[in-house]
Amino acid sequence: MILAFKNGRTELDSVLGFLANSTLQGSGFFNDIELIAPVPLHWTRRLRRGYNQSCVLARRLGHQSAKITTNLVRIRRTRAQPAMPSPVARARNVAGAFAVRHGHDFGGRRICLVDDIKTTGATLNECAKVLKQAGASRVCALVLAVADQKLS
Repeated sequence: MILAFKNGRTELDSVLGFLANSTLQGSGFFNDIELIAPVPLHWTRRLRRGYNQSCVLARRLGHQSAKITTNLVRIRRTRAQPAMPSPVARARNVAGAFAVRHGHDFGGRRICLVDDIKTTGATLNECAKVLKQAGASRVCALVLAVADQKLS
């Protein structure tokens, strides 16, 4: 279902959002989150796909007090992570691929990254590193699924 959502079936956003919200309801996960940051796509990939699945999912999260920020950006294209043979190769692939928009500061903010699938965590780690360098006090992540690394 997640792969279908990622590859054009945007109508699945309500189902996936409902599942994420149901899982988190009453957990306190969002209690101190101020900003939700969808993992960005490179502009060429977003243009080709027509949407960023992480942005679509972020808008479906039922957290009223956290605002969605699009100030985390992908500044260079990377190869698709499934094409990378190892966790080390995946980390190298995304190193330096993200930045915070010029002039934006996340000073002291508590941020939740949102992505569809976590495989090795290389993308989330790189995004978190950039957000912390921009002043974020805490960064956590919400993903729909964790891939079996033996299969990816």
